[in-house]
Amino acid sequence: MSTLIKGARPYGEGDPVDVLIEDGVITAIGAADVPEDAEIVEAGGQVLLPGFVDLHTHLREPGREDTETIETGSAAAALGGYTAVFAMANTDPVADNAVIVDHVWRRGQEVGLVDVHPVGAVTVGLKGEKLAELGTMANSQARVKVFSDDGLCVADPLLMRRALEYSTALDVVIAQHAEEPRLTVGAQAHEGERAARLGYTGWPAAAEESIVARDCLLARHANARLHVCHVSTSGTADVLRWAKDRGTKVSAEVTPHHLLLTDERLATYDPVNKVNPPLRTESDAEKLRAALADGTIDCVATDHAPHAVQDKDTEWSAARPGMLGLQTALSIVAETMVRTGLLDWRGVARVMSERPAEIGNLAGQGRPIEVGEPANLTLVDPDAEWTVRGAELASIAANTPYEGMRLPGVVTATLLRGRLTARDGKVC
Repeated sequence: MSTLIKGARPYGEGDPVDVLIEDGVITAIGAADVPEDAEIVEAGGQVLLPGFVDLHTHLREPGREDTETIETGSAAAALGGYTAVFAMANTDPVADNAVIVDHVWRRGQEVGLVDVHPVGAVTVGLKGEKLAELGTMANSQARVKVFSDDGLCVADPLLMRRALEYSTALDVVIAQHAEEPRLTVGAQAHEGERAARLGYTGWPAAAEESIVARDCLLARHANARLHVCHVSTSGTADVLRWAKDRGTKVSAEVTPHHLLLTDERLATYDPVNKVNPPLRTESDAEKLRAALADGTIDCVATDHAPHAVQDKDTEWSAARPGMLGLQTALSIVAETMVRTGLLDWRGVARVMSERPAEIGNLAGQGRPIEVGEPANLTLVDPDAEWTVRGAELASIAANTPYEGMRLPGVVTATLLRGRLTARDGKVC
């Protein structure tokens, strides 16, 4: 199987070149003998990047196939430029054992649009009481590399310490949903002037920052790898900077919506804007963008969270938190980071592909665009714009906060090991 990408600009740099792919591997960049049966992709000077890797995706299968499946979520991922995603453990039943994680892994293989890597739960049933079978899941067919109770915090410091200590022997990552639950009882929005004026119960930034500080200390003591999910406050960025300066093995992600959206959107009381952690202030967003640019925050992760209409189209307090993210992530990064000059396209490759692949320990993803490397690639038209319509996205759900927005950057093709999985807005 051969594919020729004609006239692409790797990392958006230099003059357009041809990239030849054979049997899933890049075999030539520039002049090459092209097989007669090669599939041709006309790039026309578009930006060629390593395929994106999402460390934080909710595919809802098993249990909530009415909101998303591994098939529909994989389609959304491929259309968004992703070649690998990590599927979170808060399914029904919970992915806290080898049977469930192997099921998720096999379904991802069957669909074949992206590499689906199941995330295993840290605690049994996400209850925060007893460690799950981390070793069994790490050694299962799925070879689980990341563990998280995302959606809930591993609040017990002793349990978190044991998870971090155990993870070192397995060479896996513990990813924490940082939220001190005693500080967020009944919380509905970022604690501040706007929440008070609108009548929302406040969600203090310290609820996140205190857990991140605690876990950085625990990780340093255990010499373990800690990953912080969906960083949302400037204070958390400060804690991460402090911990990294002292050699702590901590990485962190920020979501597209925390880069762009703020609590100003809460004035409409529209639950499409409800998310966990909540949208913060413009000052927080500005500092998160700066922290992503300078490497304090390592990567972008979508926290793609599809919900059924009845779970979102309701009063704010009863609505489920979460937003779609897979198909809009690249555009939000282009809007907040590229157009503002904070990142160039090589920087986009770093935060959306290379670093998440390193954190998730994926040997074949996030690789340089060079001869001999796996052809997991994404082609982006940086000059094109598109209008977001939730009903037109590949997910079963339609809960996008970007409805009607005109956004820059269009993924025109995605290749998984040289095979086209998405092209011109359609799944292959």
